[in-house]
Amino acid sequence: MTDSAASSVGPLVTGSEIARLAGVTRAAVSNWRRRYDDFPAPAAGAANSPLYALAEVQEWLDKQRKGQEVSPEVELWQAMRAAYGEQMITGLAAVAAVLAGEPGPGLPDGVATRIQELARTEKPVDLSNGLTERFMDSARRAGSDQVTPERVVRAVCHFAPELPTDATVFDPACGIGVLLLSVASDVGMRCRGQEMDVDSARFAQLRADLLGRSGVRIVAGDSLRTDAWPDLKADLVVCDPPAGVTEWGREELLLDSRWELGVPSKAEGELAWLQHAYAHTEPGGQVLMVMPASAAYRKAGRRIRSELVRRGILRQVVALPPGTATSHALPVHLWCLRRPENPAGADTNHTVRMVDLTGNSPEGSLEPRPDQVADVSLIELLDDTVDLTPGSHLRSRHRDYPSEYAALRKELEDQIRRLAALLPELVAGGGPGSLDAATTSVADLARAGLVAYEGPEPVSASEQLDTDYLQGFLRNSVNARRSTSASGTYRLDGRGSRIPRMGIDDQRRYGSAFRALTAFEEGMRKVDELSRQLAEIARDGLATGALSPQE
Repeated sequence: MTDSAASSVGPLVTGSEIARLAGVTRAAVSNWRRRYDDFPAPAAGAANSPLYALAEVQEWLDKQRKGQEVSPEVELWQAMRAAYGEQMITGLAAVAAVLAGEPGPGLPDGVATRIQELARTEKPVDLSNGLTERFMDSARRAGSDQVTPERVVRAVCHFAPELPTDATVFDPACGIGVLLLSVASDVGMRCRGQEMDVDSARFAQLRADLLGRSGVRIVAGDSLRTDAWPDLKADLVVCDPPAGVTEWGREELLLDSRWELGVPSKAEGELAWLQHAYAHTEPGGQVLMVMPASAAYRKAGRRIRSELVRRGILRQVVALPPGTATSHALPVHLWCLRRPENPAGADTNHTVRMVDLTGNSPEGSLEPRPDQVADVSLIELLDDTVDLTPGSHLRSRHRDYPSEYAALRKELEDQIRRLAALLPELVAGGGPGSLDAATTSVADLARAGLVAYEGPEPVSASEQLDTDYLQGFLRNSVNARRSTSASGTYRLDGRGSRIPRMGIDDQRRYGSAFRALTAFEEGMRKVDELSRQLAEIARDGLATGALSPQE
C-alpha cells in the first residue's frame, strides 16, 4: 500500500499496540488473527510487521467486547505516525520543542490538539519519556539500528566504571541520547554529545532539558570530520558507532593527530571511532565501545589492535550474547579501554580480561561465571593475528586436556579395531573384463521402471534390482569418469553408465561387499577427523603445560 493510501485509513497500529489497547499479550493478538476471519486485514507494513487501521481495530475490539478505551498517549502516537510516517524523529523533536516551550514550526493539527489535551494531565517530562519508549520499542521490533538497543544500553551500564557525581561523560555518536543519559544517570554529571542527524541531536538535547539535566550539551555534526569538542577530555567515553560505514572520511583525515595507534583502513570505520573516543579521554579516563565481533580479528585492523594491547590500553573485551543487538543475531563486543595516567606507562596493565557471554540469554545475567572469564597476558595476544575474540582464549583455559585426550585416544583405537572387521572377504574373480560381456545401461533400467531417483543417487525401484549393487558399480572408476564433467565436478548420474547383468542373489552378494566398503570408507573419514582432533589437543595441551610426555 502506498503512503497516500495508508494515510487515507487514518492512524495505524502494530500488533503490540493492539495488545496494549486490549490489555492482552502479543501472543493473544496473534491468536486472534488466526482464529477470527473478521479480524481486520493489514492496511500497510510488511508481512512480518503488519500495520492495522486503528479505527477498524477499535471497531473489532468493541464488537468482540475485547476493547478498552484508547489512551490519549496512544492517540497522540498514532496521530504522529500518520503525520510524520518514517520521519518520526522529526516529529519527536517537534513535539519535544513544544513541550519545552521553544518556538518553532507549528505541529500538524491532529498532533497539536492531542498535545494540548495531554498537557492538562501529563507532565512534559513524562510525556517525552513515554514517546521515547514507544519509539525505541518500534525500532526494536523493526530491527532498526537507528537507536542503541535497550539490551546494549543495559550491558554498557553494567560494565561501566563507577564515576564521581561531577564526572564528564562523552558520546560522539549519541543518537537520541539514550546511551549517554543512561550511563551518566546522575543529575550533576557533565554530559557532552554529538550526533550527525540534526533532528536526533535536537531531540536528545530537548529530552535532557525536560529531564532537568542542565549539564548536558548535545550538538549536531559529523564527529570524525568536524569535531565539535576538540578540547574535551572526559572521564568516560561511551559510543555505539555506525556499523559497516566505509565513507567515514579516511582520505581527508589521513594526517589527523587522533590516529595515535595507526591510520584505520577504509573498511575499519569502527576503529576510527574508537581512536576518536580514546583521544577524548583524560589520563585515567576510560572508553566503553560497542564493536562488531569481526573487529576483533579482521586482518586490516591488526596493527591498531596490536598497539592497543602492547601499550596496555585495552583492559577488557566482553562478547555479549547473540540477540543483544536488535538489528541482527550476531554477537557484539564491548571493548573497554583506559588511558594510562603515567605517560611512561608504569601503570599499564599486563593482562586483558576476556569475558565470553555468548552462551547466555540476551535477557540473562551479565555477571560472568568463572569459566566465562580469563585474564590473558599481553604476550599471548601479540601473535600474528592479535585475535581479541574472548571465546578463542577461554576455550584453551577451561578445557580438560587430560580427559579429552584420553577419550579421543580411546575412541580412535576403537574405530581402528572396527575398521579391520568392516573389510569384506574378497577372493580372486574371473579376471579384469570378465563382467564386461553382459551389461546394461542405467538409462535402460530407468525406462523399464527398475530405477528411481531419490535425491542425487539412483535407487532400486524393483525387487529385481539391489540398490547397493547398483550404486557400488556406478562408483567404480570407469563409471565415475563418465559421471565427471569437464570442469572436474562429480555427480552420480547413471544415464551414461553401465552395470553387469546378473541374478538377484548374485546382486545381493556383490551389494553386501559394496556396502561393507562404503562403511569402511566412512570409518576412515571418521579416523581422519579423530586423528586431526587428537593431534590438535595433544599439541595444544603440550604447549600450554596441560599435558606432558610420560617419563
